[in-house]
Amino acid sequence: MKLHELSPAAGSVRERYRKGRGPASGNGKTAGKGHKGQNSRAGGGVRPGFEGGQTPLHRRLPKRGFKNARFRKDYAIVNLGALDKGFADGDEVTLEKLMDAKIIRKELSGLKVLGGGGLTKKLTVKAKIFSETAKAQIEAAGGKAEVV
Repeated sequence: MKLHELSPAAGSVRERYRKGRGPASGNGKTAGKGHKGQNSRAGGGVRPGFEGGQTPLHRRLPKRGFKNARFRKDYAIVNLGALDKGFADGDEVTLEKLMDAKIIRKELSGLKVLGGGGLTKKLTVKAKIFSETAKAQIEAAGGKAEVV
């Protein structure tokens, strides 16, 4: 098979629908836009958020108070149950090793360890934040919770 012999499967590709190409096309004259009005004109239509002259929603709602979105830190979260499955006894758990093991996808602002799932192995876990239950469970299993 050569490159010029390739073609899509039969019936998988439709021809482009050509609007406004005469009455025989089934979509001639007004080309599906109806008669007259703002939306029938070239460049017609209204801007996003326009509500026909009524005060738009974004102007009706109050804009007060503190928004934390600019300052918020999102952490890559992992539960102890995932660490118990993904690591052997005595291993050191770091953000990089978790990413290599595909337990977490992005590092974000750092690693946060939560106590869900339980831990039976002795692990040294290095993270930015630990929940109190996670820290207690790691130490109960004989491991160490190190804040990086």
